[in-house]
Amino acid sequence: MSSLNLNKVVLCGRLTADPELKQTTSGIAVVSFTLAVNRRFRSGSADGAQSTQQQADFISVVAWRQTAEFISRYFKKGSALCITGSIQTRTWQDAQGQKRYATEVVADEAMFVDSKNDGSSVGGQFGDSYNAPSYSSAPTAAPKFEELKTDDDLPF
Repeated sequence: MSSLNLNKVVLCGRLTADPELKQTTSGIAVVSFTLAVNRRFRSGSADGAQSTQQQADFISVVAWRQTAEFISRYFKKGSALCITGSIQTRTWQDAQGQKRYATEVVADEAMFVDSKNDGSSVGGQFGDSYNAPSYSSAPTAAPKFEELKTDDDLPF
């Protein structure tokens, strides 16, 4: 029996600051940024009523090489961004000799979330050479479904 190890993260949120591209001493591109991601939770009041609230989590993310260059080129503070990657922890000693810890997401992929025509997105600044996907469709393009009369036709 083999053990299953899985470390996969998918986050969609907004950048809290402009990403700043840096280079390591060996010339590898790296960018670090914080992604604000909404989290929903239920809260109850004194009278027993339930409501859904939102709270933001601020997630530290680092990207390397082409992913870092892509993020620094097309995204700015407030831009919506979706990333996939993995969680990584690291330790180091600070100048006072104290052991420090960091947990961050290492982004493998980054994707646009805002559409080209959305005024709040960076993509709207790049003219026709940038083709961000649009997630809305015209009402006439809606798929037509056939209603089944009974469940007897289902294969399961």
